[in-house]
Amino acid sequence: MKKLLVLGLALVLVISAFALVGCGSKAEEPPATDAASSNEALDPAVQAIKDAGVLKVGVKQDVPGFGLLNPETGEFEGLEIDMAHQLAEKIIGDASKVEFTPVTAETRGTLLDNGQIDMVIATFTIKPERLEQWNFSDPYYQDSVGLLVETKNGYTGLADLDGKTIGVAQGATSKDAVQTEADNLGIKVKFTEFQTYPEISTALKAGKVDAFSVDRSILAGYVDAEREILPDSFSPQDYGIATKKSNTGLADYVNQFVNEIKGNGELDTLLANYNLK
Repeated sequence: MKKLLVLGLALVLVISAFALVGCGSKAEEPPATDAASSNEALDPAVQAIKDAGVLKVGVKQDVPGFGLLNPETGEFEGLEIDMAHQLAEKIIGDASKVEFTPVTAETRGTLLDNGQIDMVIATFTIKPERLEQWNFSDPYYQDSVGLLVETKNGYTGLADLDGKTIGVAQGATSKDAVQTEADNLGIKVKFTEFQTYPEISTALKAGKVDAFSVDRSILAGYVDAEREILPDSFSPQDYGIATKKSNTGLADYVNQFVNEIKGNGELDTLLANYNLK
């Protein structure tokens, strides 16, 4: 009888041990993954950015609210800077993996074409002739060309600038927009081109030009107690993210991103953060 009890107890212990081993092996199985998301194929151009571990973006360094290199912190800030960080998060998984390259209206296209940057997010206006050279996303901001003047001169509109000189950026379309409106008004204006906006601002202060013309939102960053933006507004400007013409897959990816942040309200939040209307 005692032998039967011992055998029975041993059998129970063996069964219990097998049960524990079975439970242990199941707990060590890897968690299930979303095969669709992990195996989702990226466009080669997007994959190349992910593999490189850095997103190279051309941005402005002298446009408050959009792209500004803060002299105190040494960091870029603005709407377009935040958008670049969001794209890095989406592609690479790390919002900090962005390499910013300052661009101007004259240099941005060349840097994009030669592959030094992956995209341009730099108040780049979508124009029919530009669409032949580069891919653009849907617009993320709309503006129009305006005029900044010294208040002391008493100018009230473009008509008052007959015979005057207007400062514009090299490679920008502001000159064409102002010239068209001047022709409509039957007045004559002259233009002086500069490489950067701060240079135009300095020239205006020194009296070397009578007005500073570019998109009104950009001019807003150069307004002070002695300056004002005239009420004139011409040539609506739609800003888009530009990519190399051959990188259609990257262009599609970027366009999806723009429409995503427009649709979920994130773009409105960014605009509000920088007081952009």
